[in-house]
Amino acid sequence: MSIHPNTTANPAAPTGIPHHDVAIIGAGLGGLTLARVLRVNGIHADVFDLDASPDARTQGGMLDIHEETGQEALRAAQLHDEFLAKVHPGGQSMRVLDKHAHVLREEPDDGTGGRPEIDRGDLRGLLLGSLPPGAVHWNAKVTGARPTGGGVHEVTLADGSVFTTALLIGADGAWSRVRPLLSGATPAYTGISFVELDLLDAEARHPEAARLIGGGMFFALGDDKGFLGHRETDGSLHLYTALRADEDWLSTIDFTDTAAARTALLAHFDNWAPALRQLVTDADGPLTARPIHALPIGHRWERVPGVTLLGDAAHLMSPFAGEGANLAMKDGADLGLALARHAGDTEAALAAYEEALFPRSEATARESADGLEAIFNARAPQPLLDMFAAFDAERD
Repeated sequence: MSIHPNTTANPAAPTGIPHHDVAIIGAGLGGLTLARVLRVNGIHADVFDLDASPDARTQGGMLDIHEETGQEALRAAQLHDEFLAKVHPGGQSMRVLDKHAHVLREEPDDGTGGRPEIDRGDLRGLLLGSLPPGAVHWNAKVTGARPTGGGVHEVTLADGSVFTTALLIGADGAWSRVRPLLSGATPAYTGISFVELDLLDAEARHPEAARLIGGGMFFALGDDKGFLGHRETDGSLHLYTALRADEDWLSTIDFTDTAAARTALLAHFDNWAPALRQLVTDADGPLTARPIHALPIGHRWERVPGVTLLGDAAHLMSPFAGEGANLAMKDGADLGLALARHAGDTEAALAAYEEALFPRSEATARESADGLEAIFNARAPQPLLDMFAAFDAERD
């Protein structure tokens, strides 16, 4: 099957069913990177996303984009210079505290690091703006897909409409609707639960919290729990309280009652420094529950004609290696380049892509699992400090 620059009719499909040469399910960073790299190489792709519009929901906080993964993907997408213009000055600084709010490690951002920070929404906007109008189909929630033969798949949307595609790519996240075509694996709870919160206009409204957290990444750890956060480009502080907890713990809290949710959360930090507890007390707006799930380390599948996965759909992992968005973008770029190199032989392209994908994602998933154990540890923050010291020794 060859991939052509434009959408084509499928003579094997029933009359009236649209056909797309390449259908990317999910307009996250990975799916959009793939669409952009394909476009750079003269290949048209259609992206389908469940959101009603690009601005239907907030896109999360800051991302550090790594030289060897996310930045490499942006170079393949011919967007690296535009990315550099949007990075957050000072965002690569970091501090690690214990539960008494004592600073145990502090790294300034001297501008020489390889992991500049950018707002996720700004990065997504950059990728969306690089695609032609109509490339992303909004309000297009995929509910299922099935093979029809010869590598072609029929995809069903929530509104009952269907289309066929010669190449189906699942970039649709943790609970992918495409993954069952390739694998029976499902994400499992990691034992860690987050509660997400924000402190807005921090310098003016929360100056003590702003001084405590600093200009970049922030960890305050101890007793298998902690606070993780960063400063946003809009001046707010975006934070996660995190702890080891039973899978149903979050369901015992009524998050529609913000005051009650704060009280329930603070009960787990009753012997922590007042300055850290104040981050919860002073939080603006509602608190948001985030149970952390992951696919099995080393998740892979046998080659199935006409379909593959990228990003969280392929290798969902905990966030403690800082690689989720970076890997998704790297996956998208690698897949796009493989399809361009193997024009006319899609199966060879998919095989080459997956051959690189599997060992890379397995190694990073192990790093993520190791990071989880270092952060959520009875001796914390010492294991995380030891990990950073080991990284320092490797660089010297």
